[in-house]
Amino acid sequence: MTPAPGRLGEVARLFLKLGVIGFGGPAAHIALMREEVVRRRRWVSDERFLDLVGMANLIPGPTSTELSIYLGYVRAGWPGLLVGGICFIGPAVVIVLALAWLYVRYGTTPAVTSALYGITPVIIAIVAHAMWGLGRTAVKGPVSVLVGLGALVLALAGVNVLLLLVAGGVVVMLLQARAPRAVGLVAALTALGGAGAASGQTAAGGVPVTLGTLFLTFLKIGAVLYGSGYVLLAFLRDDLVERLGWLTDRQLLDAIAVGQFTPGPVFTTATFIGYVLAGSVGALLATVAIFLPSFVFVAASRPLLPRLRRSRWAGAFLDGVNVAAVALMAAVTWQLARAAIVDGFTVALLILSGAALLAARVNSAWLIVGGAAAGLGYRLAGWGG
Repeated sequence: MTPAPGRLGEVARLFLKLGVIGFGGPAAHIALMREEVVRRRRWVSDERFLDLVGMANLIPGPTSTELSIYLGYVRAGWPGLLVGGICFIGPAVVIVLALAWLYVRYGTTPAVTSALYGITPVIIAIVAHAMWGLGRTAVKGPVSVLVGLGALVLALAGVNVLLLLVAGGVVVMLLQARAPRAVGLVAALTALGGAGAASGQTAAGGVPVTLGTLFLTFLKIGAVLYGSGYVLLAFLRDDLVERLGWLTDRQLLDAIAVGQFTPGPVFTTATFIGYVLAGSVGALLATVAIFLPSFVFVAASRPLLPRLRRSRWAGAFLDGVNVAAVALMAAVTWQLARAAIVDGFTVALLILSGAALLAARVNSAWLIVGGAAAGLGYRLAGWGG
């Protein structure tokens, strides 16, 4: 695929911007990408966008980063595949590196709670708005409604994300396409997910920090990890605290906090840990290792999407995955909202942001900047505690 002149620059500018303003985790990133590539720029339709989200959910690694890689390819071919992912990751890596330097030098992380106090209600509104649009595309009848509701309930109950996505695809496929042959595919995918989840269970302790072991540890995590930043925390603790003894629990929690409150993918936690353990070289190796599998998986799975849509049963499976993915976004939004909407000020920001998105179609980047300014002003005035 050869990109048209200027398209690579479009990809670079868009994903650099999203990497700078992309607070709120994968659900928020997906919402921001949908607004930019579906609503504003019309690079893809909502249906195509959902297909790409479904594929990104079905392969290991950070979903929003893999979506940026897919979208970069759609717009600008193979160069776009690389540029989209690198530009989305890059701003977070730079910010996390600066914070890691401050952490190592001063023993603490800088406070950004006032800005996030205003940003998080805005993020909730953006995600909810995106869910509404994606849900209208994903829901194609009573079956998909029931699948979505079931996936939502099970997600809130803590059921494994991959199992919910696969189960959603299976139910819709069997009921709509009536294709028993798919059972073998489902079993293979489920086994793959189980193998990935189990692969981190080895025993050791007190291993010296070496660059080779650092690289291979993060490469393994990037290659087998499904799910949210909380799943990443479990993998990191198992390897770096329990198995290798490189970090304390306190250091790991500090690293996760940095990944959560900086923009871009939470997997840049690896950048922070790499710097703490082995300086700039360690940060570079850990970052490359944890994100490299995503580029490989996207490049390998990219040709499958058109074939899936041409197949009746595979298309129905992907429809089920899509509606389950929207349900998972809803579950994440509910969990985020419980922590973000804490008083009258945050309720007001949520309502105003939602109204702006519905009525004025305002660019979400301005909403995020406005939310940060409002949070800082409110706290500086002494009203927010």
